[in-house]
Amino acid sequence: MSLNIPENLIGLTDAEVLASRKKHGLNEMETIKRSNWLTLLLDIIKEPMLILLFAISIIYVIIGDYAEASFMFVALVAVSAISFYQDNRSKKALEALEKLNEPLSQVIRNGGVLKIPTREIVVGDLSIVEEGKMINADGRIVHSHDFSVNESSLTGESLSVFKNADHEDNRVYSGTLAVSGLAVFEVEQIGKETRLGKIGTTIGQIKEEQSPLQHQIGKFVKNMAIIGIVIFLLVCAVNYYKGHDLLQSLLNGLTLAMSVLPEEIPVAFTTFMALGAWKLMREGVIIKRSSIVETLGSTTVICTDKTGTITENSMHLKQIYDFATDKTYNEAEFAAPALNELISYAMWSSEPVPFDPMEKTLHEVYVKTQKEDLRKGYHLFHEYPLEGKPPMMTHLFEDKHGNRIVAAKGAPEAIHQVSNLSNEEKEKVRGLITSFGREGYRVLGVAKSNFESTEFPKIQQDFPFEFMGLVVFYDPPKKGIQEVFQQIYDAGIQVKVITGDNTDTTRSIASQAGIQHTDEALEGKQIMALSEDQLQTSVEKNVLFTRMYPDAKLTVVNALKKQGEVVAMLGDGVNDGPALKAAHIGVAMGNKGTEIAKAAASLVITNDDLGKLIVGIAAGRRIYTNIKKAIQYIISIHIPIILTVSLPLFLGWIYPQIFTPVHVIFLELIMGPTCSIVYENEPMEKNTMIQKPRKLTDTFLNWKELTISIIQGLIITIGVLFVYQWCVCFGANEENARAMVFTTLIFANILLSLTNRSFYYSLFESFKNRNILFAIVITLTLLLLMAILYIPVFARFFDLSPLRFGDLVFCGLIAAVSVLWFELYKLIRRRTKVEG
Repeated sequence: MSLNIPENLIGLTDAEVLASRKKHGLNEMETIKRSNWLTLLLDIIKEPMLILLFAISIIYVIIGDYAEASFMFVALVAVSAISFYQDNRSKKALEALEKLNEPLSQVIRNGGVLKIPTREIVVGDLSIVEEGKMINADGRIVHSHDFSVNESSLTGESLSVFKNADHEDNRVYSGTLAVSGLAVFEVEQIGKETRLGKIGTTIGQIKEEQSPLQHQIGKFVKNMAIIGIVIFLLVCAVNYYKGHDLLQSLLNGLTLAMSVLPEEIPVAFTTFMALGAWKLMREGVIIKRSSIVETLGSTTVICTDKTGTITENSMHLKQIYDFATDKTYNEAEFAAPALNELISYAMWSSEPVPFDPMEKTLHEVYVKTQKEDLRKGYHLFHEYPLEGKPPMMTHLFEDKHGNRIVAAKGAPEAIHQVSNLSNEEKEKVRGLITSFGREGYRVLGVAKSNFESTEFPKIQQDFPFEFMGLVVFYDPPKKGIQEVFQQIYDAGIQVKVITGDNTDTTRSIASQAGIQHTDEALEGKQIMALSEDQLQTSVEKNVLFTRMYPDAKLTVVNALKKQGEVVAMLGDGVNDGPALKAAHIGVAMGNKGTEIAKAAASLVITNDDLGKLIVGIAAGRRIYTNIKKAIQYIISIHIPIILTVSLPLFLGWIYPQIFTPVHVIFLELIMGPTCSIVYENEPMEKNTMIQKPRKLTDTFLNWKELTISIIQGLIITIGVLFVYQWCVCFGANEENARAMVFTTLIFANILLSLTNRSFYYSLFESFKNRNILFAIVITLTLLLLMAILYIPVFARFFDLSPLRFGDLVFCGLIAAVSVLWFELYKLIRRRTKVEG
């Protein structure tokens, strides 16, 4: 059995698992209500656009226009289907993310260790929990090694507690965290029956706050709805005053209200976020909340741990310095008899069942170099966990004859401080530590002690230690990490390294990894001693933060947030948890990250590739940019629809009802998919990742951008109404004028959707960004337009007359002039930037 689990621990059989599950249920809190297709459909029916369509349909039935009523009912079904498709697509994407986010637990069943989804743990299971993992059920410890647990989530006590099977309190609880060692516990309560469950802390009760962008979009749509109500009442009043026909007045008012309401925008936002998170999941980036995608694009500072994030976390033992012989040995010399004792004590100071890569390496080197493996003959009977600033740890082993081994290891500064060294010897060791650090090596000090008493010192630093030497590890930077950091800098994002390692090693590795401005560094104890003003200045100026512990890491992250930075914190260890939780975006490593880090993070990189964070940031920027494009498109195209419906009526033109509800709904059926499906699929523009990040507090449309959209809409309106007046001047009847105006607006809509693919690059440059959905939607739009112009039954229904080829060309030219002037604006903008 793996993990050094005793062979007598067999666990449940498959039959016992099924029986327990049948009796006690699944290991989950109160069942969270999931939206099924019926709930989605009911939510869609409540949408304002659907209510308007239904009201218009009823009016048509009342006045006896059954053809129009039927079309409205069909349109109602079509709009519902599009909304349902989008909502269901978003729902499935979020469910896929939720499933991938579900934690796994290790249990012993049928005599073997296996990983299962946490919700499948049953009462009676033997569950295994290791250092850095979250405990997912309540139970009683039956076996442990150096096991301590942090129960602050239940008790509020921040200090960890050591527990074992013989301890008076040998119980563990769901929601608490294993700080060190390993334990096997028999599950006694699951789900709602755990202490955590009884407190009533359920995920379903936590209300997720709206992001700034969600709030801004919601406010914008609400304001547009209010404007729609005002215009509806105004149109109804004017119409009724002129014709005294209540139903016709209501119909005209509802037509205009439908043209004002930008119901595509909230649908587009939800779709963009959910599908963005789903696409990132396929890239190996798991987003826990879809709104994080938006925040990713605003990242201004990346704070990264060193070990396992910048480096491979391979911890290869490169050299050993033996104090007794005053000699440094290379790998080829590790079998030298002079090193036997030092290697042995380095191993004994490690965990009996190692989790840390350095400790695993020390165990492996011990096996390769020692003539006799004494590990089975000794048992750990007393220990001091890793603590202190800088930290160290001490283990006491004993065999059946009472022979003792007292071994310590830790930060070399900590070890030589507590050892029997003269000032000259300490100075010499410091010089070696500095020398190793400058080469990028990670160094640990090793010491031993002779202690026969059973009255153990209160703190490990009080043992009489004999300094033995240094073990020197090399953890190289990950391959390709230089290119990753260059991309980060190109994107206008700062990098800070926050690590528990010493300054010299950190500076060397950071420089090898391509991190800039590594000359100066601050240590954790220095950070905590600074005043608020000094802290803000130092955090802004410095890149390297070394010998950092959890409180110091948290202090740096909070200081950066106070400066208005959007902080992404990368980490994989237990001590990274608070900083990961506090950052705007906590990023944990999926392979080597601890459960605590993953639980605290809002984003998990499954393969530990830092380059995937760049993918995430690029996706966040692409999505934000595309949302803006979609919204600007919707604003611009709604303006000519609103004004074409209202101005002829208010100004008393010859054909006051140039558009009826069927024409508006046809346009809505085109705009909806263009906004929420086509623009969502738009690739990233080539200059996206060489721009500075936007401020998180920026509005989704500033006044300049809103003004451009309004101008685009007004110029299209001028073009459409010019065609209207042109037709009237040349004696066209209502059907012909309507056909010309409607066709011009359709052509303008197509050209607007294409030119708004970029607000910087030309239309032709945008064609290089392949988006097959544009071709599909444009083709379908043109086919439908031809159908309603030239198939008699449809032409009669829409009150249109067929257009000659020359008329189509004229409509196309007016639409092109109305829209493509924007290409000239973009050209001037590009040239001004180049000249500037």
